[in-house]
Amino acid sequence: MPEAFDVAQGEDLYIENCAACHGANLEGQPDWRSPGPNGVLPAPPHDETGHTWHHRDGVLFDYTKLGGDATLALQGVVFQSGMPGFGDQLSDAEIWNIIAYIKSTWPERQRAVQAERSAAQRQREGN
Repeated sequence: MPEAFDVAQGEDLYIENCAACHGANLEGQPDWRSPGPNGVLPAPPHDETGHTWHHRDGVLFDYTKLGGDATLALQGVVFQSGMPGFGDQLSDAEIWNIIAYIKSTWPERQRAVQAERSAAQRQREGN
């Protein structure tokens, strides 16, 4: 994870690459907790009403870079996700900037909880 982020670039990249599914205001798609007719869950919100802030940084990065199916498979979970991977379209730095933008919109409590979970994971991994 880089030490510095470009939140403004992250916002622009979010609008270009993420807002079509996750909403211009990070609000997600309607009924995001209920699978659609194809069995896939709609895109969740990335604001404080969703579950994005429950995940550590590494999961958010992998989900964005590799896509939902591949990231969950790495964890031994078979699940059909609607989240595509953006590793071919976005650099690692751009993905981190998008994540930094999303995190910048959360209230302090959500940012603190998510930061604590990410720090604990880094400590377990020896980073």
